This record gives sequence, structure tokens and C-alpha cells, in this order.
Amino acid sequence: MSQLPPCPKCGSEFTYQDAELLICPECAHEWPEHAEEASGNEEKVYRDAFGNVLQDGDTVTVIKDLKLKGSGGVVKMGTRVRNIRLVDSDHDIDCKIDGFGPMSLKTEFVKKA
Repeated sequence: MSQLPPCPKCGSEFTYQDAELLICPECAHEWPEHAEEASGNEEKVYRDAFGNVLQDGDTVTVIKDLKLKGSGGVVKMGTRVRNIRLVDSDHDIDCKIDGFGPMSLKTEFVKKA
């Protein structure tokens, strides 16, 4: 029996193999058996609704009306958002929209201008 590597996410030694995947029973992380170890300096690539790569400072346009929770307002389709900041959370874009203030958006609802 070969020794399986520990989970790269949580470090658990109780990993098991299922076909081509290694699985951690503690955190439910799955990874390919022959995957190279991530170097840790890889950056996430953010793409808009049409597949264009987004970067910090870009200007984007909202592609559908977005209802705002709590305030009852709506960000209209076609609203331009300047100087976006990309973040690693459930909403990928932090920005400030004129008339609404600071806001978080998902990349699937914008296109690069």
C-alpha cells in the first residue's frame, strides 16, 4: 500500500483515493492524484460575463438591473463603474457607484468597458 500525501488544504493525513482523485474526509477537499503542488504565488484570474480578463482599476458596465438589498434601490443596466478593485470573496468586485456609494458586485453581472 502506497503512502498518500496529506491534504494540501488542511494538512489532514487521512486522505483516500477515489479513481483519479485524492479526497480529504475532514475538509472535503478534492485534488487530482498527479497534481503538481501549487506554488502559492498563482493569482486568480477574474473574468467578466463575456470572458474578458479584469484587472484592478478597470472600468466596467453593469449588464442587467441589480436590485439592492435593504435599500430598495436598483442599479440600472448600463451603469458604468470606474476604478474597480478585485477582491477574493463571494462578490469579486469592490467599487463605488455614483448615487449609491460603496458596493460589491459579482463579475458575472458586468462587462469590461
